[in-house]
Amino acid sequence: MSEFKPKSELVHLLVERGYLHQATNLEGLDAKAVSGVVTGYIGFDATAASLHVGNMMQIMMLRRMQQTGHKPIVVMGGGTTKVGDPSGKDATRQLLSEAAIAANIASIRKAFDAYLSFGDGRADAIVVNNAEWLDQLGYVQFLRDYGVHFTLNRMLSFDSVRLRLEREQPLTFLEFNYMLMQATDFLELFRRYGCLLQFGGSDQWGNIVNGVELIRRVEASEAFGFTSPLVTTASGAKMGKTAQGAVWLNAELRSPYDYWQFWRNTEDADVGRFLKLFTDLPLDEVARLEALQGAEINEAKKVLAGETTALLHGRAAADAAEAGARAAFEDGATSADLPSFALPRASLEAGVQLAALVADAGLAASRSEARRLALGGGLRLNDRPETDAQRLVTLADLDADGVIKLAAGKKKIVLVRPA
Repeated sequence: MSEFKPKSELVHLLVERGYLHQATNLEGLDAKAVSGVVTGYIGFDATAASLHVGNMMQIMMLRRMQQTGHKPIVVMGGGTTKVGDPSGKDATRQLLSEAAIAANIASIRKAFDAYLSFGDGRADAIVVNNAEWLDQLGYVQFLRDYGVHFTLNRMLSFDSVRLRLEREQPLTFLEFNYMLMQATDFLELFRRYGCLLQFGGSDQWGNIVNGVELIRRVEASEAFGFTSPLVTTASGAKMGKTAQGAVWLNAELRSPYDYWQFWRNTEDADVGRFLKLFTDLPLDEVARLEALQGAEINEAKKVLAGETTALLHGRAAADAAEAGARAAFEDGATSADLPSFALPRASLEAGVQLAALVADAGLAASRSEARRLALGGGLRLNDRPETDAQRLVTLADLDADGVIKLAAGKKKIVLVRPA
């Protein structure tokens, strides 16, 4: 692999920017990408109303496809969500109703417009729903057409199954069928759109290989699989996990300001890698920013926050988020762009314990964490340190702008507004 030098812009870009973990035949994919337009896909199950930062690696790989003249397909898992992917899970996913799945798909779909151009052109992205074909399959037909190509011996060897069994966690027969359904997706996309490539995270390797193998057996054609590495932070944390939960992509679930702050809080050692993966900045500029030392690395973090937020929410929202952060943390002022928390005026009239308010506003995961922050000098109320987590916050604490400014640590701030 170290001697392989990609000739196609697609494979070169994917390798150079750090997206490659495993591939079924990278040289073969490279040759296909040189000779013409490659169509590739990633599937997204509709288990929530929004995708999150943990999905960004896959979204950016589709973006890289289109940037190099190839055609991305976004597959919404209207069918597979009814089963649930067991990969990386210790328990069966909660089964959703068809109405809930449809609502989630409609909500998830909005985020892709920020990263891909959709249309009827040669390299325009398209969206399809795998319920179109999976819902039409009869069980006996499914077993006869596809089940004959898979052995239990091989299926039991894949991590998504083997690890669950080794941990003695139950794996339902429903979930066991998931990998067959995903392989069916690849075959159907091959037949309908000439799709030759499936992307996915490293935990999807077994499912992807099954699809490649099914196309080889049924259509006597070669298809390709490409997985990206699991993204963890330098400290080992899973990408996108915070004390307040997932970092959602939909603005109604996580504001542009909070999204900007998430990237601004990147660990020093991750800045260069994240700039390569999650922004369009040229690599020479990434190298320059990555080389910054000491306090100057904060400027690189602001660039990372600005570029990632601009991609998702637009440049105006990214600039407003940075201005809000500057006003709050550098100028000591309040700003309309800061996140706010509405509290009933009656509650402030009666008085609210500071620890409870800090936790309810999302600045701490719990009241006990809020108390620890206060004891450690990490809480500020209207820009003044506050060590008494039991003190009552009342209407008397409203500032000249009619808000109460709460801050936890150096980078988290919320404006409490009476409602």
